[in-house]
Amino acid sequence: MSSAAEQEAVAGNRAADDARPSVVVNGARRAAPPPTVPAWPGTPVPLGARFRTGPDQVAGTNFALWAGGAEAVELCLFDGPGPGGGERRVRLTELTHEIWHGFVPGVLPGQRYGFRVHGRWDPWTGARWNPAKLLLDPYARAVDGDFGLPPQVYGHVRDWPEQRVADTVRDERDSAPFVPKGVVVDDGGPDDEWTYDRRPKTPWADSVIYELHVRGFTKRHPGIPEELRGTYAGLAHPAAIEHLTRLGVTAVELLPVHQFAHESHLLDRGLKNYWGYNSIGYFAPHAAYAASGTTGEQVGEFRRMVRALHAAGIEVILDVVYNHTAEAGELGPTLSLKGIDNRGYYRLQADARRYADYTGCGNTLHVVQPHVLRLITDSLRYWVTEMGVDGFRFDLAAALARSMHDVDMLSPFLAVIAQDPVLRRVKLIAEPWDVGSGGYQVGAFPPLWTEWNDRYRNAVRDFWRHALPDVREMGYRLSGSSDLYAWGGRRPYASVNFVTAHDGFTLRDLVSYERKHNEANGEGNRDGTDDNRAWNCGTEGETEDADVRALRRRQLRNLLTTLLLSTGVPMLVAGDEMGRTQRGSNNAYCQDNEISWVDWSLLEDPEWRPLFELASRLIALRHRHPVLRRRAFFSGRAHSADGLRDLAWFTARGAEMTERDWYAPAATLGMYLSGRDIPGRDERGEAISDDSFLAVLHAGEAPADFVLPGPPWAQRYELLVDTGREDQTGAPDTVYPAGAPVRVEGRTVLLLRAG
Repeated sequence: MSSAAEQEAVAGNRAADDARPSVVVNGARRAAPPPTVPAWPGTPVPLGARFRTGPDQVAGTNFALWAGGAEAVELCLFDGPGPGGGERRVRLTELTHEIWHGFVPGVLPGQRYGFRVHGRWDPWTGARWNPAKLLLDPYARAVDGDFGLPPQVYGHVRDWPEQRVADTVRDERDSAPFVPKGVVVDDGGPDDEWTYDRRPKTPWADSVIYELHVRGFTKRHPGIPEELRGTYAGLAHPAAIEHLTRLGVTAVELLPVHQFAHESHLLDRGLKNYWGYNSIGYFAPHAAYAASGTTGEQVGEFRRMVRALHAAGIEVILDVVYNHTAEAGELGPTLSLKGIDNRGYYRLQADARRYADYTGCGNTLHVVQPHVLRLITDSLRYWVTEMGVDGFRFDLAAALARSMHDVDMLSPFLAVIAQDPVLRRVKLIAEPWDVGSGGYQVGAFPPLWTEWNDRYRNAVRDFWRHALPDVREMGYRLSGSSDLYAWGGRRPYASVNFVTAHDGFTLRDLVSYERKHNEANGEGNRDGTDDNRAWNCGTEGETEDADVRALRRRQLRNLLTTLLLSTGVPMLVAGDEMGRTQRGSNNAYCQDNEISWVDWSLLEDPEWRPLFELASRLIALRHRHPVLRRRAFFSGRAHSADGLRDLAWFTARGAEMTERDWYAPAATLGMYLSGRDIPGRDERGEAISDDSFLAVLHAGEAPADFVLPGPPWAQRYELLVDTGREDQTGAPDTVYPAGAPVRVEGRTVLLLRAG
């Protein structure tokens, strides 16, 4: 317990237990459960706790819980102070289609509650019911408290003498004092939060995504009041939004904000799960990110954050984890679904005591089960319709697309999403892999979906460390990855292009480290990938060598420029635009500290400020020019008598690339994008035309001369971006005639406008 008041409350509960009649369980004397009170029948829909007016205009809350196979369900109401105080039990006697339900008069918003579910204990057949364990409502709109993992929260006995674990012996100790509670929330009212909300509805092709962590992005921001840092209110603050608008991004992709729990191995080492990929409450905003309170106030705070971002023209995309939960495998805690219906919610092996694990996290949700599928889609619709979000990025989406065992693009999950009138209209991003056999599915998801394209990441990293065997892969990735997505009506924006993500090196670390440095995680540096595709510019880690530092800054400019000029949807990671470092950690999932938090002092540092200026300038250029954000794939064919094609590739000699050139190692690549006759029409039905551009990417160490292509491609070229310059820009009057050689410094990108 973290406070004297909580300890006193627990002591009071134990005294109350001692005063009640006792029973003998497994040879030990236990206090008998508190008396129950009756509930009115209520209704089986909607699921969860919904405050409303019942018969005779009596205010109360309807509770409904799907618990297939359960023998009884008790609703537990907590009215006293502290984590376990004042428990009252209400037996839900009504059962409709495996849904236990009841209406309890007088239960108002702010009421804390949980469930106890009775049934057989038979782990060998997957049955793990244990009424001694208080369970979080899967549909809880808010959660009060944090998850510690003492032995009492496990359904099985795990603190035998000599530390022996036996998941087949049921633990009869009450977990209520040690687990958070659901909170009844008023979903309606006369003050409509969304009256003045206007969703930006940014088209996919025009989107620029910015992946951020609510806490990490705001924790050190000097312009945000200290009491709001690390919270939804902090992200809604004008100082936070100003940075996003100045940068020019159109959407924030928030690392998980569903209520999550911390893993026992982290708590044992004094660490916590920082990223949040360990969900336990799919309807509840994570309580620790709320400045206003945790007994329902977090719901309104989250909505106000969304509304503030929308007002600035920024969409909100949630990174969601529906593939597994925080209950882990057979040795994990019993917090919610495991104790409600283990066999219904989770995929089990033939040996039903064990869990099928396609996620690497101990369990996998049984998505082909109708009520599990309903839980996920109800959650998604709730976040769209009642919380205002604009889309979702699905962690390990291939696990959701599995039917019985194999990944199936006609699976129930994908089919339901495709026909849902709410969900098919929002942005859907797949992380198109899981850890199971056949789980790598990049390019395979159906229309409506976009995908994190890790082949783009790998190709760009390898090109700039001069490690590609030839340039074929780079050509596909720069031009929208048509080899992956030009089927079934998919478009170039099906590819979410990224060089870095939360998982892995930051952009600065990518050019500063070649080896991971995850020692702070306490796992012997064994965690995190070894496939970093990084180049440290000759020195591992931070250095005072001016030449190495200058080269690293140039490489950062190259990587950013490549990303923002590529066809597809670019995704930046918070802080990469100003040189954020994680000190070489490529797996900072448990580092809730300066390793992970954005360092805003970098924005005022003369060494790093120019990087932000370049990023914002390139994003603005992208917004102005439709040729940089095409809605259709390039054809590569001539569309006019002069032979001008929409996409052409050139060698350093100024000649169009041949088949042989694509298969040869090359350090220099020229990409010509024609703005003439761009496919599609504008909102008025007019043809779209734009300037044409030539991008020259030179990954070689030594300078090179690049001959600028002559007619029909251009008569002259105006230099717009030269990453070889510290000031990041070319002089406005820097114009070269077609056919002239242009000196390209080593490891440099040039962007020229064709005229």
